[in-house]
Amino acid sequence: MSYFTHKDLPVGIPKFLEKYLPQTQHNHDKLPFITLTYAQSLDSRISKKRGLRTVISHIETKVVTHYIRSLHDALLIGINTVLADDPGLNCRFESKPQRIITPVIIDPKFRLQYVYAHSKLEKNVSSGSINPPIVVVSSKVLEMMGESIKKLAGAHQLRILAIEPHTAGTGVTIDGIKEPVLSWCQIFKALKQDFHIQSVMVEGGAGVINSLLVSEYNHKSIVDSLIITIGPVFLGKDGVEVSPADEVDLENVSWWTGIRDSIMCSDVKKKQI
Repeated sequence: MSYFTHKDLPVGIPKFLEKYLPQTQHNHDKLPFITLTYAQSLDSRISKKRGLRTVISHIETKVVTHYIRSLHDALLIGINTVLADDPGLNCRFESKPQRIITPVIIDPKFRLQYVYAHSKLEKNVSSGSINPPIVVVSSKVLEMMGESIKKLAGAHQLRILAIEPHTAGTGVTIDGIKEPVLSWCQIFKALKQDFHIQSVMVEGGAGVINSLLVSEYNHKSIVDSLIITIGPVFLGKDGVEVSPADEVDLENVSWWTGIRDSIMCSDVKKKQI
């Protein structure tokens, strides 16, 4: 596996990103620092079609993504992204000491059980390039499938985080698939308190992104910083769209433009009460 180094980073990127990366002081002391980052087309699509892996970023901004990963404890995605992309969820940016990141999979119904064997995730855990994943499941699903979940988790070094589903407020939804709704606040509190994770980089998919953009804790956005890579392409009306259910205003906005892509960094503005 090849690694990127600081020599591969575009000039000025570390300084440009500095104020949007994990800080000691941030929105919520009881939660990790949460960075929401993803790549999208000009028409706000992150994939050409549901379940189809789509390359949007130039290699230049892929390096930037791995640099950002190197500054976080955990990397969080939804189960549909795992099913569609078979991602490795490792950090390929060279750092000293080398960052061994912890994948967090939002998987209320524990669908990971069908694909984990022989996946890139399993291979990377075996090689030591990532920590054993934390799989976030519904507590109701854990009650029903307890023995099979524990057996698979034990065999593959998976760590299970069970969250009580709820019906009110904003929470996890997974790309149009009917899933138990889990509270983002409960998830992130448990990641910090039970697993000592101080910073989380969230990369998608669309359901995770859309719900996080409108999620709040103590009347502030649950997201500490937003970093979006924008590729110069339209993916069309059948593409998977990032479009939250409510208006979201941004502030402290900065732009960087590279060889092909642009990166927008911002904070999510507090809603008026």
